[in-house]
Amino acid sequence: MVEQQLFPSLISDSETGDGHGSITPTYVCEICVEPKPLDISFNIKGCSHFYCIECTVKYIKSKLDDNVSRIQCPVTDYEGVLDPDFYREILPRDLFNRWGKALCESALLGSEKLYFPYKDCSALLVNDGEKRIKRFPCPPCKRVFCVQCKVAWHSGADCIKFQKLKNLGSDAMLVDLAKRKKWRQCPNCSIFVEKSAGCCYVKCRSVFYFF
Repeated sequence: MVEQQLFPSLISDSETGDGHGSITPTYVCEICVEPKPLDISFNIKGCSHFYCIECTVKYIKSKLDDNVSRIQCPVTDYEGVLDPDFYREILPRDLFNRWGKALCESALLGSEKLYFPYKDCSALLVNDGEKRIKRFPCPPCKRVFCVQCKVAWHSGADCIKFQKLKNLGSDAMLVDLAKRKKWRQCPNCSIFVEKSAGCCYVKCRSVFYFF
């Protein structure tokens, strides 16, 4: 009687009509609704529902397939949450690792993720926004990274000056290319235009004519 009060879904062999021999405790799986031996059951932290191992594994996999990493009790209106470590022994290794990776990615969704810009080191940096960091050393390789500019540390120039120099460098490359290609720059909108044929008049996309 005490056992049935603690686990309402438990039944015994005597209740199924078998009155001979020792009683094997059983329960009804909340997913497949089949009687199962109690020793192959799993319950969820925060509620009293029981599930068989096979159904538990299938349920976890189906949730991960649906991109759900915080997996709750299958019974509606219950807030019990499955703890991955508790299910480690029954889950295939690849499924357990997939669940752990999904939980980590879910935890980082609200954070800015950056990768260090070195060919031989692409460590992940997570900026949670609590502090405005600019200069940050890479933990694995110890080289310094500028979080604001997302490049290797620009020694001798602050971020504003570095961005101006970077833009000037890009502009200089464009001007050099325009000279080599003999492009003309529109005096109205500053767009470079290439004259492929025709008279000396050039018409850019801003509908402005020039020589």
